[in-house]
Amino acid sequence: MAKTSKAKAEAAGRLRIRWVRSAIAQPIGIRQTIRGLGLHRLHEVVERPDTPAIRGMIHKVRHLVEVTTGTEQ
Repeated sequence: MAKTSKAKAEAAGRLRIRWVRSAIAQPIGIRQTIRGLGLHRLHEVVERPDTPAIRGMIHKVRHLVEVTTGTEQ
């Protein structure tokens, strides 16, 4: 398998998560989920693997984040 194909396969299984709304006045569980995703500052972008656990965390904070696949910009 060529390196480019492998990179594309890895990127397809990745999610880019951008924190867009503040967690002020949110319950502690929501704030902990934001930190658990690896987000520390507003408008920060992190890349995480596309797993059911990460999808569940995103679902919990879906009103605070934007999500794109690894191949989109």
